[in-house]
Amino acid sequence: MKRTLLIFPVLLLLSCNPKPFYEEFISLPQTWNSSNVVHFDVNISDTASAHHVYISVRNTGKYEFSNLYLFVTAHSPNGIVVRDTVEIILADDRGKWLGRGAASVFTLFYPYKTNIRFPMPGIYTFDIEQAMWIRDLANISDIGLRIDKAGDNY
Repeated sequence: MKRTLLIFPVLLLLSCNPKPFYEEFISLPQTWNSSNVVHFDVNISDTASAHHVYISVRNTGKYEFSNLYLFVTAHSPNGIVVRDTVEIILADDRGKWLGRGAASVFTLFYPYKTNIRFPMPGIYTFDIEQAMWIRDLANISDIGLRIDKAGDNY
């Protein structure tokens, strides 16, 4: 009986989190070389709704920096290209990891673009490259992209 009472609240909490419109993680090699570009192709059909775009970073507890610089290049279906330099803070001033973690792996969802409307349907490509001052970056295990409809808060 106690087990049933414990399971119900957990299931209720899990059911309250809406599924993202798009979410994908790409595993990285042991060291992420600055020339290794991670690609995400997203098929957008809803041009009326606003969306939030998140960059997801999974790092191990052995990552030696508190931040991560990225170059993010977005390609729209009509050929328009937008390139941004993004700094993601992964740890606070005391060295505590800001992402959600278990054991020694932490996942942080960084709000890259919020309340945007995609101007046309089609395939949008997001390219992400590490832009740190070292060529081979260790202890970043995965990079991801998540897109939610603006009303579905994460």
